[in-house]
Amino acid sequence: MHEMSLMESMIDIACKTARQHGATRVRSIRLDVGVLSHADPDALLFCYEAVRHGTIAQDATLEINRVPGEGWCLDCERTVALAERFGACPDCGRHRVQMTAGDELKIRDMEVI
Repeated sequence: MHEMSLMESMIDIACKTARQHGATRVRSIRLDVGVLSHADPDALLFCYEAVRHGTIAQDATLEINRVPGEGWCLDCERTVALAERFGACPDCGRHRVQMTAGDELKIRDMEVI
């Protein structure tokens, strides 16, 4: 389960960033998780419960925002929805699509005190 190491890293980043800005507690964290990122939001929430204890984020709430898959079709010259990595353009059927969204896993923002 790679979600455990992902959440450990996320908590570490959030706590370090909060301390660098003089905060003593993290109140909330919002994550952007792409639907094509291979990270399961339910597993991330489960792992979050396990790794936040004993940190300055132990009482923080976690919100996960799902980011839809999106790509730029080189043939249609427009942005299209992607349902899978390396998928075909839903309009022209060609596979010349560069993914532009949907594979991210990042901290969007957090509230600290």
